[in-house]
Amino acid sequence: MKKKNNSFKLVVMAVLVFGLIFGVVTITQNWGKNPRTVDSETAMRKLDNLYSKLFVNKPAPKPDPTFQGNDESAEKIAVLPDISEYPFIVNPTTDNFLTVYASAEKSDWMIDVANTFNKSGATVDGKPVSVGVRAIPSALAADFISSGKYTPDVYIPTSEIYGNLLGNAGIEATLVEKRLAGNAAGIVISKKKNDGLGASTGAAIIDSVLDGKLALGYTTPLSNENGFTFILTLLSHFDSSDPLSTTAIGGLQQFQDKILFISYDNDQLKSSLNGGTLDAIVLDYQEYNSSPNLKSAYDFIPFGTRQDSPVYTIGQLPELKKQIVSQFADFCKTPDSQGAATTRGFNGLDDYTGAAVLPGDAIAKVQEIYQKEKNGTSDLTVVFVVDVSGSMEGAPMLNLKASLNRTIGIISSNANVGLVTFSDDVTIAVPIGKFDNTQRSYFSYAAKNLIAGGGTAMFDAVVVGQKMLMDAKAANPNTKVLLFVLTDGEANRGMGFSDIESMTRGLKIPVYTIGYNANIEILQELSNINEAATMNADSDNVIYRLESLFNAQM
Repeated sequence: MKKKNNSFKLVVMAVLVFGLIFGVVTITQNWGKNPRTVDSETAMRKLDNLYSKLFVNKPAPKPDPTFQGNDESAEKIAVLPDISEYPFIVNPTTDNFLTVYASAEKSDWMIDVANTFNKSGATVDGKPVSVGVRAIPSALAADFISSGKYTPDVYIPTSEIYGNLLGNAGIEATLVEKRLAGNAAGIVISKKKNDGLGASTGAAIIDSVLDGKLALGYTTPLSNENGFTFILTLLSHFDSSDPLSTTAIGGLQQFQDKILFISYDNDQLKSSLNGGTLDAIVLDYQEYNSSPNLKSAYDFIPFGTRQDSPVYTIGQLPELKKQIVSQFADFCKTPDSQGAATTRGFNGLDDYTGAAVLPGDAIAKVQEIYQKEKNGTSDLTVVFVVDVSGSMEGAPMLNLKASLNRTIGIISSNANVGLVTFSDDVTIAVPIGKFDNTQRSYFSYAAKNLIAGGGTAMFDAVVVGQKMLMDAKAANPNTKVLLFVLTDGEANRGMGFSDIESMTRGLKIPVYTIGYNANIEILQELSNINEAATMNADSDNVIYRLESLFNAQM
């Protein structure tokens, strides 16, 4: 009897030991993992299961009989926002005044210094003078000026890059002051990550990304000065003697293969950094220096050309305005004005010399190179998931159609594109296909004939779009896949967010969301899963902003 009891105890002990070992192994296997994360195989099984439960309409696509291609350059002026969307942040106070376009990062400082100037009693030939300032991003202001749609007296961009671009476009932009407030672009990198890497230069950062040791995000160089400075630096890193060479372009392609996230503005970029997936982002020092949370947890490594807010006059100004320019520039450089700039985060990297600025023709060529090579060595497959429920009726539907129509002129003919619509159920309006003239015609017809009505099965449609993309990736593993969801965000049919969250994380498909009168919070949750971006489409300049977003990714 005693022997039996001992045997029983041994069995119990063995079971307990096995359970303990199994538990430890299970726990250690999941250390550091997001509890909501599933592996790709599990995610694919769930995707197939969810898709099998859906009824999906698959009508034959129809060509648009009026479609004749799209001349993007001819539409460039038309798509620019109205200047009223960028009102004066400082109003002129006299009959004789300058109109100034100043880049957005200088807004607070410009409000201080320009208002003070206007109150100073400045005169020219006995006539009271003042300035009126609009805060406009450097790239957009350059578009305004080069298009001839809106022309200021004075242009104060972030750097000489944009002045050189205007000169290359045939605009008379005369540099009258090289620096109003000191600044530079750079890499903001996690201190913890950098302790392991020991990166102290932009070159070291680039090499770390290429080696797969660093997850980096940046803003699109097509509309953001920090991103533009970074790409110029990147090409020079790969070939310092000729940043436009095939060697430099090949390096850019390889680098782009490693990039997780390209944002359309700094706010989206900083939000993604907070999400935890990125180790580093491209940002300017002034914004870093003005953000205590960034300074406490991140290092700053400067790179590229300086961003010192040069001053340009545009066209032939009358003598009176030239004298106002001179007075205002001198006023901005007084000790009091510079002290205010320093308080706002400027003038913090005066020991950084910076790289030489390329001539305008080379800078314009870099824009062309980036537009062509931004997807690296991969091709691109995109599915647009579009809300046609009853809540989209009216202005949201008109804006959505305009957005899709603009997309036709942005996406490369080498990309693969599909279109899904949803209301009570889901329809594959245009199956994925190479975006040649035939596919563009199908896309144009579908976009023009969208009609609002019914409920909102948004997450059902997301599943359908994801299934299309994963099937495309199975057929072509080298393709980069993106999902764009254009909606009011109020799902009231079919699946919910919780049904697809872990699966989406496992599939690793970035989901970019554009909200029309939307529940932006749920769209942000959806985009944040895989470090994508959310845009509120209710802003006045939605078409221009959407173009920036689409250009950043496609």
